[in-house]
Amino acid sequence: MGSLHEDTVESKLGFGLGLGLQLNPLDPEEFRRQGHMVIDFLADYYHNVGDYPVRSQVEPGYLHKRLPSFPPDHPEPIEAILRDVTADIVPGITHWQSPSYFAYFPSSGSTAGFLGEMLSTGFNVVGFNWMSSPAATELETIVMDWMGGMLQLPEPFLFSGGGGGVLQGTTCEAMLCTITAAREKALKRIGEDGIGRLVVYASDQTHCALEKAARIAGITNFRALPTLRSDEFALSPETLRGALSADVEAGLVPLYLCATVGTTSSTAVDPLAGLCHVAAEYGVWVHVDAAYAGSACICPELRHHINGVEGAASFSMNAHKWFLTTLDCCCLWVKEPAALVGALSTAPEYLKNKATESRMVVDYKDWQIALSRRFRSLKLWMVIRSYGVVNLRDFLRSHIEMAREFERYVTTDPRFEVVVRRHFATVCFRLRPAVEGDLKEAADEKVNEVNRKLLEAVNATGRVYMTHAVVGGVYFLRFAVGATLTEEKHVAAAWVVVQEQAEALVGPIGKAGC
Repeated sequence: MGSLHEDTVESKLGFGLGLGLQLNPLDPEEFRRQGHMVIDFLADYYHNVGDYPVRSQVEPGYLHKRLPSFPPDHPEPIEAILRDVTADIVPGITHWQSPSYFAYFPSSGSTAGFLGEMLSTGFNVVGFNWMSSPAATELETIVMDWMGGMLQLPEPFLFSGGGGGVLQGTTCEAMLCTITAAREKALKRIGEDGIGRLVVYASDQTHCALEKAARIAGITNFRALPTLRSDEFALSPETLRGALSADVEAGLVPLYLCATVGTTSSTAVDPLAGLCHVAAEYGVWVHVDAAYAGSACICPELRHHINGVEGAASFSMNAHKWFLTTLDCCCLWVKEPAALVGALSTAPEYLKNKATESRMVVDYKDWQIALSRRFRSLKLWMVIRSYGVVNLRDFLRSHIEMAREFERYVTTDPRFEVVVRRHFATVCFRLRPAVEGDLKEAADEKVNEVNRKLLEAVNATGRVYMTHAVVGGVYFLRFAVGATLTEEKHVAAAWVVVQEQAEALVGPIGKAGC
């Protein structure tokens, strides 16, 4: 038992319990003080982010050399922790919010998205069912209908039309949930022992997450159907029909097709109307993955890319990619919520309540893999309200125009070529140096190797970051505009870096190639 003075201090600061003085982990005034420091730290970070090497330049294992191998026994002040963040953590970050970040796909952030995340984290609700936090559930249903309306999704995808939307963490989760729903529907028809006959289909351009989801769902028959450069690497309905027919002939059961709007490698767009028409003949569940490009489809002039979506069973896009909403926030809509609930629902005694039993509420635990879930809708709601549909469209259009400008740079330099047609804000391009005296296969590999060297040289400068893809045997660089802070000057500067490194590899314009 401590002295009266010690007891008083412990009662003010938190929970001593005889273990020494410990600060209250949720002391409001200390939270206010430290919170201001973190906000100031991040504001300075965003102010200076363009000065950092875009791709981290550290070597593997660098952090183990900097940090102790054991945790502290006693509290350390936030000031010391933030100093170590600057000294040790920031050098190991690849700066996705840099205005010179053009790699993979964007992960655009915003003040509204960040503050919405803060509110969500601050409330720290676990909204697995309506009763656990009614606002979390009801705001999500409203926001998902808002987003569906912005995309002009057919009424059957909306709560107002008998369908509905849910916020998942990522597209990977959306794929797994919908495959599981399709699987359960099929097994009720053909019997539980028929799982080995089920088949999942995609193009050879579909994200690898689909095959992973199929494996997790216990489906071993996976078809990655070939695409052609002449079709801009989109999946042909005729190719799909041939695969479905062959599998039915072999006694298999076609289950699920993933069609993509904006593939990862080249942003190819699968023809939804034709694919859905063929799939309907075989009773196949069609999921549309618009993880990257879905955001752009809120612009009326780009909405045609999802024409035919009315024939699909589910549709998803990632607001955390190109919609100013911080990771993670994947929007998934389904026409038949009962299929998700039937596959994913659990009803233990400790979760039973009058609201659920009334069947007048949504319990989102039955629309996802996990039980626990975050209040994601709060940040999406704040983004939409803070910027409005008009400004969100203009934000997307500005990136598309910047990508168009970069494309013009590429096409006016005879050393380069655009490999596939640009649909959105990603330009796929490569050096095409002259290679004489070689067979085509050997020549192609030499060109690929030159472009590998070009990409590494560009990224090693630290002034810009791009990534690559290989499609149809062609290695090319991907220039994806989408970072919130990117302006035309950053696009122009990136092209200067590309030209400098290209000249070092193959010489100036007009000079013979490698």
